[in-house]
Amino acid sequence: MEKNQTVVTEFILLGFCLSPRIQMLLFGLFSLIYVCTLLGNGVILGLILLDPGLHTPMYFFLSHLAFVDIAYACNTVPQVLVNLLNPAKPISYAGCMTQTFLFMTFGHTECLFLVVMSYDRYVAICHPLRYSVIMSWRVCTVLAVASWTYGSLLALLHMSLLLRLPFCGPHEINHFFCEILSVLKLACADTRLNKVVIFAACVFILVVPLCLVLVSYSRILAAILKIQSWEGRRKAFSTCSSHLCVVGLFFGSAIVMYMAPKSRHPEEQQKILYLFHSFFNPMLNPLIYSLRNIEVKGALRRVMCKDSSS
Repeated sequence: MEKNQTVVTEFILLGFCLSPRIQMLLFGLFSLIYVCTLLGNGVILGLILLDPGLHTPMYFFLSHLAFVDIAYACNTVPQVLVNLLNPAKPISYAGCMTQTFLFMTFGHTECLFLVVMSYDRYVAICHPLRYSVIMSWRVCTVLAVASWTYGSLLALLHMSLLLRLPFCGPHEINHFFCEILSVLKLACADTRLNKVVIFAACVFILVVPLCLVLVSYSRILAAILKIQSWEGRRKAFSTCSSHLCVVGLFFGSAIVMYMAPKSRHPEEQQKILYLFHSFFNPMLNPLIYSLRNIEVKGALRRVMCKDSSS
């Protein structure tokens, strides 16, 4: 059998089986979403950089989250747009493996940053007098570097197990990008170890962080209810509600994709979930933070007033 195997050097991404007219409509829609994602997260990064009032640990982590969302979108959306215009255009083996690695790296890193941001809010609301000591810039830098490092190492573990597998055909991936579970289906070898490691990683990177986030916000909620002033409660709720919206969207879609039981039509439903996870989450995050966060809206007004006055 090994003599009859042919090495796969490129893959075809099947995407969605739609008519050319629908594909062109989706191309326009996805292009608009892509531009909005880049602009929205770019505005968040620019505001944090330009406004001194946002030079705090919370917005330091938010800037990393915005960068992750930009990278997340840049990793998957351009390939989807290319496939909509030319469905038969293949992606190279190296390009597919790189896309898989980056997708997992940014996904893992975003999970960890959401946990770090929930801890930051917990310290700010439950221990306000010790906040500057606990969340010093040294601690913030260590947490940011650790999030990027652990996210990359976990993705590297998956890739080391994936790259050892032979791919001898077929070379068609039933997805709109090189998602690891879809790529594993093309391997002509035993993939049980890969799937066990993926499930264990989901517990480590999704379930455990989500539990930590829920514990943090349960304590935050208890602390908010003890605040006497209405203005203090409103400000705390405004900040934390935006965080909870992002956490719910990200962890909810990720857990359903990787840990929920498969339905009768898993592949098409999984594509829709990945579409929401890869396209809409990065676009919605800056909207949630800008619409729900008083400080971000205030920084935007200050920057715009400064530009108009100059």
